[in-house]
Amino acid sequence: MSRFDLPLDELRAYRSASPEPEDFDAFWAKTLDEARSHALDARFERVEAHLATVEVYDVTFAGFGGHPVKGWFVIPAGAREPLPVVVEFLGYGGGRGLPHAHLLWASAGFAHFVMDTRGQGSGWAVGDTPDPVGSAPSYPGFLTRGIEDPDAFFYRRVFTDAVRAVEAARSHPLADAARTAVIGESQGGGITLAVAGLVPDLAAIAPDVPFLCDFPRATTITDRNPYREVAAYLKTHRGSAERVAGTLAYFDGVHFAARGTAPALFSTALEDLTCPPSTVFAAFNAYAHEDKAIEVYDFNDHEGGGVFQQAVQLRWLPGRLTA
Repeated sequence: MSRFDLPLDELRAYRSASPEPEDFDAFWAKTLDEARSHALDARFERVEAHLATVEVYDVTFAGFGGHPVKGWFVIPAGAREPLPVVVEFLGYGGGRGLPHAHLLWASAGFAHFVMDTRGQGSGWAVGDTPDPVGSAPSYPGFLTRGIEDPDAFFYRRVFTDAVRAVEAARSHPLADAARTAVIGESQGGGITLAVAGLVPDLAAIAPDVPFLCDFPRATTITDRNPYREVAAYLKTHRGSAERVAGTLAYFDGVHFAARGTAPALFSTALEDLTCPPSTVFAAFNAYAHEDKAIEVYDFNDHEGGGVFQQAVQLRWLPGRLTA
């Protein structure tokens, strides 16, 4: 694979042309107010995961519409004092999987909350959270579900679940709410940016190769799914492009980034055909907080930095979560 996007010096200066809806903040305030009209009802049930170094809790909380959303809460074994919290969001198509897949952050001394993604969990990892809300006709996948109406769009539910996940994580007595970070890769990175724009008191965020950014460019520069789902939908639904663009503008990571108030560590890969680097830089360059950095992986596709990026996070995050 060769480089296909802008040169790195142009990426560092690139700005998205994604239009921000005039009622962007009002739309999200109304959405979250509606969600909070339902009791959070966060329940943590200890489970035997046969792991000696961590304790695992099966979590259920009320997300969008009061719908039950699952998660894992993993803490170092024997923890008795409140810990800094890492809330993680997952990549496209995957679910929360099994507890032993989530050992890194508890091993580093953090409380780790993993949110299951509603309606997914059948791709690369199993999930346990259905999406009880139907949608209008959509192209196979998730990116076009309800895409002609911001109120019905799939990611309205997911982003709301994610804000409620932070609230659920912070409700546990062993979570230090003032030291909360949110992280995620690909779709999880896009969700991370949404939460960064909707939750004003986070301590840090770390979106890796984030999806759901700079939709006007992303949906036209790559032929790879998930962004290609939008083009496939529009190929059939002729004349819907303006309505679709209007919906996506409410969910663009660029606009959430412009509202970010926490230190941020991004990553991108210059040969990434799934989440092209210009779309990642669009969000990074728009990110509002001055304490921000981006790791660039020159010869990688959507796998990005992988374990190398995790090592960077392990060095970077503790300094942002000090007591």
